[in-house]
Amino acid sequence: MAAVGSAVGLGNIWRFPYEAGQNGGGAFLLIYLLCVLVMGIPTLLAEMTLGRMAKTNSVEAFRRVSKHPVFSRIGYLGVLSCLLILGFYTVVAGWTFQYMWESVSGGIVGGTTEQFAQSFVDFSTSPFQPLFWTLLMLVFTHLIIIGGVQKGIERASKLMMPLLFVLLVVLCVNSLMLDGAREGLLFLFKPDFSAIDSGVVLSAMGQAFFSLSLGAGVMITYASYFEKEVNMPRTATTVALLDTSVALLAGIVIFPAVFTFGIQPTQGPNLVFVTLPNIFAQLPWGSVWSFIFFLLLALASITSLISLHQVVTAYVEEEFRVSNRKAALIVTCAAGVLTVFASLSLGVLNDLRVGGMCLFDLLDFVTAKIMMPVGSLLLCVFMGWRLEKSALLNELTNYGTLRWRWAKVFVVVLKYVVPILVTLIFVNELGVFKF
Repeated sequence: MAAVGSAVGLGNIWRFPYEAGQNGGGAFLLIYLLCVLVMGIPTLLAEMTLGRMAKTNSVEAFRRVSKHPVFSRIGYLGVLSCLLILGFYTVVAGWTFQYMWESVSGGIVGGTTEQFAQSFVDFSTSPFQPLFWTLLMLVFTHLIIIGGVQKGIERASKLMMPLLFVLLVVLCVNSLMLDGAREGLLFLFKPDFSAIDSGVVLSAMGQAFFSLSLGAGVMITYASYFEKEVNMPRTATTVALLDTSVALLAGIVIFPAVFTFGIQPTQGPNLVFVTLPNIFAQLPWGSVWSFIFFLLLALASITSLISLHQVVTAYVEEEFRVSNRKAALIVTCAAGVLTVFASLSLGVLNDLRVGGMCLFDLLDFVTAKIMMPVGSLLLCVFMGWRLEKSALLNELTNYGTLRWRWAKVFVVVLKYVVPILVTLIFVNELGVFKF
């Protein structure tokens, strides 16, 4: 559940719907599912395998298994990715606290679509209110991290993940009863192949890696706590399936409402925060439903924030030989600086742009569409080519105590398929070749 919790969060419920909405719905979903199957699960299993072998943080894991310091640079890329993701992810997580407050104060009930959209713009561009919630979310994450793995992370994940699944199913049933259910489902599940281009493919790959927390050392760090009896292939497949299921459930919740209430599916990062209030406004006891949902979304956000924070904290703690509390404090302070500028970049600092993107969008783009895929590519090359095949197979089969018929296929996918596909997608997007 802790591993699932690290993957399931805002990436599924906030990021997946707006990425699907901006990239053609069904076309994006098709490519996304293929990326999860062909690249996501093998990379996830490779990360878990490396983590359990090394029993340490993501930087030291590469160094220890390869016995060569140059490979630790792959781990540094993951640590940096986690820190940068914390910079904008915490901002979105803070928004969930605001919507919990809106649910209690009655702001969710009685508004129109236009009012909900304007309310979000007013809130997210404010210099103080979103910053307050963002820093509060960061403090909560910090407190759980210093509670340790079992008392903090594991205990929180076991409670939050099942509750989130149940509530998403309830909201799905409600969305399927809306007038726009048919149009919403067609948009999500009927692919328009003419909409598929290099941008859609890159976005789908980025979403797959982002959603599964790949290429950032998260699963390396989490798997370092796995016992030797854990069935690695089954665990990786389970995490991937549950993570993808949450994304699909979120899509089923969002898109029928999008077409029912006349919202544009290309709305962008605020899609969830405009669409869901419309759903709750139509429900009996809408404020109660709204509060419960945003509470669980906040909790799911925290599980993902915990995983990101833990990767950097574990590195600082073990690399610089400081206590867990001191390492966590250093990471929280560094992330806090990033979150302040990321939050303000949506409002008063919006004119400060790089490549036409504000800091918030830049952090999202660089981490999800560049750093995480590159980190996954380097991981697969390392595990497929640097690590001895016998050592890899021994770890996958728990030294022969498990039978896994796909072991040799997995090695081929790790060595050839994932690196070639990731490289082709990047080459195509850069315009070197067009396929």
